[in-house]
Amino acid sequence: MFKLDLPADESSVRAVERRQAAEVARRKRIFNTRNRVIGLDVHALDQQVAKKREREKAERQREMAYGALCISMDQKLMTQQREEAERKRELAQELVQDWAIYQRSEDSRDADINYNHQGGPDVSLVDQESLGPASMQVFEGEGVGENERRKFQMEQNERILRAQREEREKRQKVQKHKELVGGLELIQQDLRAIHLDALEEECKKAALIALKSYNQVQAEERQERERQDKQKHEGLDLAEILQMVTSDLLTECPEVAVKEGMGSAEAPRVLPDRWKGMSSEELNAIYRQRAEQRADRERQRQREKQSNLAWDLQQLEQARQQEEEERRVRELERERRARLDQYNQQLAREQQEHQKYLNNDLYTNRPTVRYFSQFSASSR
Repeated sequence: MFKLDLPADESSVRAVERRQAAEVARRKRIFNTRNRVIGLDVHALDQQVAKKREREKAERQREMAYGALCISMDQKLMTQQREEAERKRELAQELVQDWAIYQRSEDSRDADINYNHQGGPDVSLVDQESLGPASMQVFEGEGVGENERRKFQMEQNERILRAQREEREKRQKVQKHKELVGGLELIQQDLRAIHLDALEEECKKAALIALKSYNQVQAEERQERERQDKQKHEGLDLAEILQMVTSDLLTECPEVAVKEGMGSAEAPRVLPDRWKGMSSEELNAIYRQRAEQRADRERQRQREKQSNLAWDLQQLEQARQQEEEERRVRELERERRARLDQYNQQLAREQQEHQKYLNNDLYTNRPTVRYFSQFSASSR
């Protein structure tokens, strides 16, 4: 068998290479700690930005192409419109020129009628009554009796115009009469309105005068009532002042404050609304009682002071005794600690001597490497 080196399919090779490159990029992206932790794919973002810019550029180019196409279409449309207008103008000129050359009115059949028989035969017409039915001399529309007809039409037009002028003048007179009557009615209405306004003003003035008179009367009556009320209140105030001046309230009569049955314990001894104060004897009694109370208070304060002093001395004595007891306890504790320290030192010396005996006298044969190598030397 011969070995043949056949060329590989290029598309398959490119697909494999593309997948391999994608796998390598994927591994780099996955195994990159920074991108995996932070979550930022700069390459992908750059690709997105590039794609977006390309898309925007393509859109701008497409818009520019569309704008250029619109401009070119507009220019073509304007050119076509100009050509169409020019063609219509040329056709109109050719049509007018053709009419002027080949379709002149002078060359028509009725040119002799339209142009007063210029270029046509001179036909003399006779009276229609003298012609028979087979004479064939007069036809309808040939203008027999044209002058009389025109004269009759002119007279008829004059009569119609005269009648129209008279009718218009009549309408104008009627309109003027209506306007005059309307103006007179407006003037009468204005005069009536002025008269009514004057009457209304007079009524208002009369009402104001009556109201003013009524208000003045009311004001005078109110002033009179106020004056009477003032006099009445002044009389009452004077009577009240006189009563207060002459009453027992301001004269301070002590007898009026004494209440009957003052010996009873239920009712107060004086009338509160009439009592004006205590007498000098009552005040002296109160002063004496207050002095006695101050003396009692001073004696009580002295007793409390002596009691507090004795209590303080007792507390000082107790504090001194407690301090002596604490000092004695501290001395005992210090002695106990000294004895304990001596005992601990003795134990430490004994332990050191015992350890020295063990190290120097008892454990003198130390094992070597040969001693340890004799173990696990065989398969058994």
